[in-house]
Amino acid sequence: MPSRVPRKPRPKKTNVPKGYDSVWEANLHYTILQDWKHHYESVKYIIKKDYEVDFAKTIDGKTILLEAKGRFWDYAEYSKYLWVRKALPSNMELVFLFQKPHAPMPAAKKRLDGTKRTHAEWAEANDFTWYSEDTLPDDWRNDEI
Repeated sequence: MPSRVPRKPRPKKTNVPKGYDSVWEANLHYTILQDWKHHYESVKYIIKKDYEVDFAKTIDGKTILLEAKGRFWDYAEYSKYLWVRKALPSNMELVFLFQKPHAPMPAAKKRLDGTKRTHAEWAEANDFTWYSEDTLPDDWRNDEI
C-alpha cells in the first residue's frame, strides 16, 4: 500500500497588517470596502449532526445512552461525544461500555513512564461514566442467556 502524501503546511502570514487575516483583506478594507466595519462581530454556529445511540434504557427516571466502543479511531470520533453530551437534556446520560478500556487512545503520545493515555483515562478526564463487560452493573445486565 502506498504511503500517504503529507499535507502541505498552511503558508505563513507575511507582511499582514495587524488585525487582518490576509494582505488582500486589508487591501479591500483600505480601498473598496472603506465604509464597511471590519471583524465587527462574531457569529456562533452549530453544525447539526445526528447521533445514533447503540443502546438505551431508562433506569430510575434517567435515560442511559450506552455507547459500546471497541476502540476510538481518531480525534474526530472521540471529540464528537463531548458535543453529543452537551446536546443531551438533563434526564439523559451518555455512558461508555469499552471492550478494552485500557487500550491506548489513537495518536496518544508516550508518557515519560512509557505508557499512553487509555480509553478509560480519556472518559474519566472528560467526566464520562464508563464500564467494561466485567464491571457493568448487575441491574443493567440480562444474564439469563
